[in-house]
Amino acid sequence: MLTNAPRGTKDIYGSYMNDWKKVEESVNKICTSFGFNEIRTPIFEHTELFARGVGETTDIVQKEMYSFMDKGDRNITLKPEGTAGVVRAYLERKMYADAQPTKLFYLTPAFRYERPQAGRYRQFHQFGVELFGSDKPSADAEVIALAANLLNDLGITNVKLHVNSLGGPECRKKYNNVLKEFLSKHIDELCPTCLERYEKNPLRILDCKNEKCQALLKDAPLAVDTLDSECKEHFEELLRLLDAMEIEYVVDPWIVRGLDYYTRTVFEFISNDIGAQGTVCGGGRYDKLVEECGGSPTPAVGFAAGIERLIMTIEAINGASQHEPKRDIYLGYVGENAKKTTFALINELRRNNISAETDLMSRSVKAQMKYANKIGAKYSAIIGDNELEENSIRIKNMETREQTDLSIQEIVKFMKDNIK
Repeated sequence: MLTNAPRGTKDIYGSYMNDWKKVEESVNKICTSFGFNEIRTPIFEHTELFARGVGETTDIVQKEMYSFMDKGDRNITLKPEGTAGVVRAYLERKMYADAQPTKLFYLTPAFRYERPQAGRYRQFHQFGVELFGSDKPSADAEVIALAANLLNDLGITNVKLHVNSLGGPECRKKYNNVLKEFLSKHIDELCPTCLERYEKNPLRILDCKNEKCQALLKDAPLAVDTLDSECKEHFEELLRLLDAMEIEYVVDPWIVRGLDYYTRTVFEFISNDIGAQGTVCGGGRYDKLVEECGGSPTPAVGFAAGIERLIMTIEAINGASQHEPKRDIYLGYVGENAKKTTFALINELRRNNISAETDLMSRSVKAQMKYANKIGAKYSAIIGDNELEENSIRIKNMETREQTDLSIQEIVKFMKDNIK
């Protein structure tokens, strides 16, 4: 057990870490270009926040949360998603008093106790954006455009945006009644989970993956058919803005998302490269969540994407990347005097942002040069008694095999001039 990670967790290192860093770099670049600022919230919150924010009828709250009583007898939960914690921070830090809208993004670990499968873990990592303060369709278009730009920047181009509107609270209430009336005629055909959802939140039945329920729902009424004029205009304006930005989409009446807090716009980007688990990111509008968490009525919209799911999609397109360690220079040595000089030079090179490495294993000169090759050093050199006496060193370009003779004092300048 000591040498096995807990089920549903993953070590991040090597080539996978390289892919991870590329995603994080892309996230920071795109979010900054859209004017979103990073926020980091605690890894755990009070359980009530998720019960109220995510929704008591969701599978996350009912079945999947890692909750426990701490030593102060407080009910604490490892966060299962990022939005509720950001809403709490928005209220506690009085961000609503700042110039609006408030535009935030995050990269965070999250935890859900569910059956591990491809791209889905019990400890996973989410990237998300949240935009508070605007109820306009332009805010919805803004976060969708950010998601589209990010996926394009990551090379995930074989995706389609699926978008739908659930309407506001009154539309949703009306649709729930219409849907329940339709389902009441097929109660005996619903799976046990959907029977429970029928009473508590019938909209969630549309999200059921049971084949029998899916077949039944093909004739179900659609949320878009119960939109009032205001919600319909909101949705149509969003579509016009997506057209203006040349973001392709399909209106998909079956997109409902798995969380209770969504209102009006919901959307998913679905990839054709990763099989049944095709959703790479999704989100929507949640105009009642801030109020539900104790704040004043505040419109909001956002989305989240799993980092593991994004990397899985990238690898499905490009194949797994290879871990190729790279160093700017390997500086070896022979003898104690040379060792002192080498360590001083290595330290100076690193202070100048040049990746440099030397021998820590008491290797022979031949073994040191083999190691220089293995770590992908662009240049290499060996310092010994002769080099110290003559104040001269020969640096080799490991790719071209070209050699350059320098004084020891010139090494740092040579590397700064030749490494970009």
